[in-house]
Amino acid sequence: MTAKNAFYAQSGGVTAVINSSACGVIETCRKHSDKIANVYAGRNGIIGALTEDLIDTSQESAEDIAALKTTPSGGFGSCRFKLKGLEESKREYERLIEIFKAHNIGYFFYNGGGDSADTCYKVSQLSEKMGYPVQAIHVPKTVDNDLPITDNCPGFGSVAKYIAVSTLEASYDVRSMAATSTKIFVIEVMGRHAGWIAAAGALVEDYGIPVVTLFPEIEFDKEKFIAAVDAKVKEHGYCTICVSEGAHYPDGTFLAEQGTRDSFGHAQLGGAAPVVANMIKDALDLKFHWAVADYLQRAARHLASESDVEQAYALGQAAVEKALEGKNSIMPTVVRESSNPYKWSIGEAPLSEVANVEKMMPTDFISEDGFGITDKCKEYLYPLIKGEAYPEYDDNGMPKYVTMKGVAVPQKLEKFEI
Repeated sequence: MTAKNAFYAQSGGVTAVINSSACGVIETCRKHSDKIANVYAGRNGIIGALTEDLIDTSQESAEDIAALKTTPSGGFGSCRFKLKGLEESKREYERLIEIFKAHNIGYFFYNGGGDSADTCYKVSQLSEKMGYPVQAIHVPKTVDNDLPITDNCPGFGSVAKYIAVSTLEASYDVRSMAATSTKIFVIEVMGRHAGWIAAAGALVEDYGIPVVTLFPEIEFDKEKFIAAVDAKVKEHGYCTICVSEGAHYPDGTFLAEQGTRDSFGHAQLGGAAPVVANMIKDALDLKFHWAVADYLQRAARHLASESDVEQAYALGQAAVEKALEGKNSIMPTVVRESSNPYKWSIGEAPLSEVANVEKMMPTDFISEDGFGITDKCKEYLYPLIKGEAYPEYDDNGMPKYVTMKGVAVPQKLEKFEI
């Protein structure tokens, strides 16, 4: 039987470790060259498949592929492009199958979040109907940590580490200035519907920092919030606020809503920190500083979590191994076996139970007043941020990150307009 090719693509917001998953996929495919002839990567994600803009990863050296493991962002390019239902986006799904046929692709590894899991699931369904079976495996990735079934998502541990450390460092700064100057520091973190990243910022309370955390899971109560901040400042002389971009009022309006939408149709967020800071200024007349972590939190490979890097690679590797076992329409998962010492293994979940399901913070992870985290949450978080996996640095003091050559695969089909 002739070996089939594999297609790999990165989707949505990239992370500090998504390239580690790419490395896991490609290196494992190369070890099984008798069954998987080559790996084609989509340039700029699934758009690369639709437009037949494929990257021939066989043209990348073993050293450069290995270097992906320590390089942030998406080495092959990502995109925010959501395929809708099979009927609504029938033209696009059929195009994918045509591309797979034309390039002898029998394996589809889609590295992304919930929307990507949904696309992967639909591709596996449609390929059967069209008589060209493709084994579709979803490789989990999302800094939001909101995919179901898996204990955690690659990308989250490193974001959590960056936010915990950055919040601690900035809090030390404001503490040193509080007697005569700034008394409030506000840091805004990612997390549209789930407060996992904000929870990481709340870990600083274990290090003597007075912190108030605003989660998407808890409706924002302005009076209660101002009272909590006022009490912290009166007791400690200063206060740090960690606010999730998804913090919202009881009517569902985001504190950070700008009135615009992204390409997935989600409300465009960004700006909760200044909103919150000015609330405090108006109510308590306290000097403040605020910061929006934005891309910094998800791109910070220099401070990646060791377990996050290892899990990202292991899930990419497992995706290929499970495909070679004949598995289809699944997502490899992280299974936590114990928290102390931290032990984990690889499991799997059917995509029918993953697609379009968001995992929120459990209620018993959030403190009773709604502004902090419980010991149970800390027991969950700390193992995910332990350990460092620093990149190598060059003689100029800059990290050694790799850029793919990105050699294009010759096109075989007519152009396709998206």
